[in-house]
Amino acid sequence: MANLRRIDVTIDDSNVEPGMLEVMKIVRPDWKPEDIKFKIFTDGISNKIVGCYLGEDKQTMVLFRVYGKKTELLVDRQKEIETFQTLFKVGCGPELYAAFNNGLAYEYVPGVILSTTSVKDEKVYKLITREMARLHAVKPEDGKIPEASVFRTIKKWLDTLPTQFEDAAKQEKYSKQVATHEKLRSEAAMLERELSKLDSPVVFCHNDILLANVIYDESKSKVCFIDYEYASYNYQAFDIGNHFDEMAGLDVVDYNLYPDKAFQLKWLREYLIGWHEVTNNKEPVTDKEVEILYAKANKFALAGHFFWGVWGLIQAHISLIDFDYLEYAIIRLNEYFNKKDEFLAIPLPQ
Repeated sequence: MANLRRIDVTIDDSNVEPGMLEVMKIVRPDWKPEDIKFKIFTDGISNKIVGCYLGEDKQTMVLFRVYGKKTELLVDRQKEIETFQTLFKVGCGPELYAAFNNGLAYEYVPGVILSTTSVKDEKVYKLITREMARLHAVKPEDGKIPEASVFRTIKKWLDTLPTQFEDAAKQEKYSKQVATHEKLRSEAAMLERELSKLDSPVVFCHNDILLANVIYDESKSKVCFIDYEYASYNYQAFDIGNHFDEMAGLDVVDYNLYPDKAFQLKWLREYLIGWHEVTNNKEPVTDKEVEILYAKANKFALAGHFFWGVWGLIQAHISLIDFDYLEYAIIRLNEYFNKKDEFLAIPLPQ
């Protein structure tokens, strides 16, 4: 990996500007501090994301991600840096300029984030499928594909998860609306048993392709994925199924927006065309291939709900960000239980 500039500055997340200006003296030494403007982005739910720019020129903006408190319990920060550098090298991500004590400074990607409507627009979703296929083709430098991360991560998080909230109201809601630790562990074991035998390829996955992590630049007919905190080698069908989950939105989650089979089949065919291209598979995509991936993606969509449900429970304990993580966890886990029997019963074409 290329050497990364590391800056000994800790940014106060309640007053970010002084610390950011210190970092900018090194990252953009030719910018006058008094001319720098700040833009706060509010879509990060585990970090604070702020941009620095000059005048009206947001194209050269430097983005800062200030880590949320105790998020190192959930995210391997050194691995995140290595992922940033790898993906920039292969043209799949923005440039990383520097790391400071509690965050990163990196390249701004111009464009707009997606909505629950635009994510299903044909010209947009076709770009997403091709970009995802390109990402999934990224190989480790040593050529050795590691084991898929999802179930290992869920187990680690369940081991980390406290059994009690200090806040009495949170504890009451938790005890009434969330399954017990024993039940969650049992479900995790069942999911691993059922899904690991589906033989989904292990590929490099983003693992968090929610609407706010896809930047669409209409002028260039291009999408770019951002925020690779949770990226890892994982099951191909997890990345796809989780993206389908995220089509329901974040601020207002509506699972009536989960894509129907007709849409999924069109989406999956486009993905497989791109996957064949990046893997040098000259064979045409068959209907059976699409149907197999449909079955796998929906089964792994369950793992997506479970993964982010457990994540939300941990965030509800540790995060100081103004977001109702406990409610989010309950929504994701409820949808997991709502869809479990239906999705596990989807037949895999033989």
